[in-house]
Amino acid sequence: MEGKVAVLGDADFVMPFSALGLDTFAVEQQRDQIVEAAQRIVDAKYALVVVAEDVARAADEVFADTETAPTPCIVVVPFTTESEGFATEALGRVLKLATGIDILQNT
Repeated sequence: MEGKVAVLGDADFVMPFSALGLDTFAVEQQRDQIVEAAQRIVDAKYALVVVAEDVARAADEVFADTETAPTPCIVVVPFTTESEGFATEALGRVLKLATGIDILQNT
């Protein structure tokens, strides 16, 4: 599968991905900035989007419209802060979409 990869998060989160040559979108913890960057990612038709958990909740309103489409594949990962559980919720939604089963229902 070919396609571009985008990484969304704060500067510390995206820096290692930038060193790998991926397209990075560094944002502060401002909701408007996160939503704007997420919309640019969707508009640019990235195949894979790696999102830091601490900005994922704000970006989710933009990415929610693409949930049933084959791309982009949104992967939410925890970073330096304690996990808020959003990464697990996002993974559960993707697994349910893929399998039809709520695999994480008892976690």
